[in-house]
Amino acid sequence: MTQASQNNPEKNFNLTKTADMPVTLTYTSKGPEIQGYSGLFLNTRLMWHELMGSKELIWRLFIRDFSSKYRQSALGVVWALLMPLVTVGMFVGINKAGVLKIEGVNMPYTLYAIIGLSIWNLYSVGLTACTNAIVSAGSMVVKINFPKVALIIAASLQGVVEFVIRVVLIAAAFIWFGLAPNPIGLFLGLLALFPIYFLMLGMGFVLSLVAGVLRDVTNVLNMGLMAVMLLTPVVYPISGSSMLARANVWNPFNYLINLPRDLIVQGKSQLLTGFWWSAVLSMICFLVGWKLFYLAQTKIAERV
Repeated sequence: MTQASQNNPEKNFNLTKTADMPVTLTYTSKGPEIQGYSGLFLNTRLMWHELMGSKELIWRLFIRDFSSKYRQSALGVVWALLMPLVTVGMFVGINKAGVLKIEGVNMPYTLYAIIGLSIWNLYSVGLTACTNAIVSAGSMVVKINFPKVALIIAASLQGVVEFVIRVVLIAAAFIWFGLAPNPIGLFLGLLALFPIYFLMLGMGFVLSLVAGVLRDVTNVLNMGLMAVMLLTPVVYPISGSSMLARANVWNPFNYLINLPRDLIVQGKSQLLTGFWWSAVLSMICFLVGWKLFYLAQTKIAERV
């Protein structure tokens, strides 16, 4: 602080963060204070303005990522259909061989597994892409000053696209088994996918920062995602009084995956209470992750 500022600790400085949001910064003996908005509310406004101003950039980055992912692939987007079919086929074979006995499924098992895998991949594919987003755009991050949040949002949409592609498989399974989704349940089930998307996005914000410092994060993440999928009722139900069943009472993925699946197929679910708690947790994770990313993004270029 200059000598003049020390002699006049109450001097005001007008700072304009956005065109419609003037902020007065007052230097007192206790330090700088923001008048008009609290620091938290000010940062939230700035975060929102930054996101809204990045819509076109997010779209262009998404198109770039989508094109590069399938450009040199012989089968292209068909891989998004083949992978769940192979996985479901393996579990069906294991079940018929008696190695893993799958019981308690109140719908055709193939339909159960395809929907569960599709929802899980919405999360896992998006989270992996978000984690690698900053490192993959290293040269752009260093040379160009732009809202880094656009990289994370664009990467998260890869999971959404793969889910949309796999809707074809889900529809085919309904037709194969002569079933029809509950119309209202289908609508509510799709709405119920937003919490798992926001959970993925919140964790993606944080892991993208960590990956900028530790490149091993991606390998650890892949192993962690596989373990969580196997311990969560994604492709087989977990019930009874086993230790795993008791642990899944506290597992948010149990509710974020099974409630949408139940609504889509049956139009109802008994997991509503657990789902709401999991949805609240997802939103908290999203807001905290976004906040941390916003505060740390100025240091990203130094670490990449």
